[in-house]
Amino acid sequence: MDNKLRLEMYKGMLRIRRFEEKVSELFAAGEMAGFYHLYIGQEAVAVGACSALNRDDYITSTHRGHGHVLAKGADMDKMMAEMYAKSTGYCKARGGSMHIAVPQLGILGANGIVGGGIPIATGAAMSAWLQDKKNTAVCFFGEGASNEGTFHESLNIASAFNLPIVYVCENNLYGVGTRQANVRKVKDIAGRAAAYGIPGLVADGNDVEDVYKAVSEAVDRARKGEGPALVECKTYRWHTHFEGEPDTYRPKEEVRDWIAKDPVKKYAEKLLGSGAADRGKLDEIERVVLEELNTAVEFARNSPVPAVETALEEVYA
Repeated sequence: MDNKLRLEMYKGMLRIRRFEEKVSELFAAGEMAGFYHLYIGQEAVAVGACSALNRDDYITSTHRGHGHVLAKGADMDKMMAEMYAKSTGYCKARGGSMHIAVPQLGILGANGIVGGGIPIATGAAMSAWLQDKKNTAVCFFGEGASNEGTFHESLNIASAFNLPIVYVCENNLYGVGTRQANVRKVKDIAGRAAAYGIPGLVADGNDVEDVYKAVSEAVDRARKGEGPALVECKTYRWHTHFEGEPDTYRPKEEVRDWIAKDPVKKYAEKLLGSGAADRGKLDEIERVVLEELNTAVEFARNSPVPAVETALEEVYA
């Protein structure tokens, strides 16, 4: 892995972290309405996985989708405008936080339904297979969604037809407020791949290079026509399920221990320690990201609210 890619991945994680911190701040200040499920703590998964993809590859996301969308190359201005429900947002205020879609970047939508993106990504992979294209699809979902019928049905179809898709499970231990170990006997979600005769890989979801390596391996297989794979990334969300929810169901020591494994800080230290970057370079990346973020907030604040009479335009379902 060359230093250019390493620095791009660091910048990608930092973009997500600063974007989500700003959304948390603006929501608390009353500038945004609705529900926001932040991705802080899981940045290495989105960036590691999307760094293994081409622009025309597909992804589907979840209710916690800001990180995936940014990692696939989305513009911060249009992302922030969508958070503010402005007409300049990616979905012109129809998508909001949980349903952003950017087809021109291969982003087939974040999804408020648990497991809802899994069959969509599988369909996209089948489309590529039928047209003999080299596109692949990556489907992001949480460990809770692996208990849904959509997960099992989709993996069965993908394995039966050798579809070019990689299922990326972000195991952050909790489905809303339910600790998943209490409702599932298997220790590793990756082990469920065996039932469908496909590879199941486990990656450190707090190590962007480990995620990149695992997903790259799976994507290469898919492009060669060797079928799907399931990659489980062990990670943790720092915030509660949604902003404003009381944190009553997680031990404080557990939260503290996972925050100490901060994927962004950990990677910065690795870059400095290996000589891939010096402090000046990392400070410059931080400056560029903050400049982009401040511009995005002003763009969103100054953008127009959609006219009421346009409410049903470009709404298809």
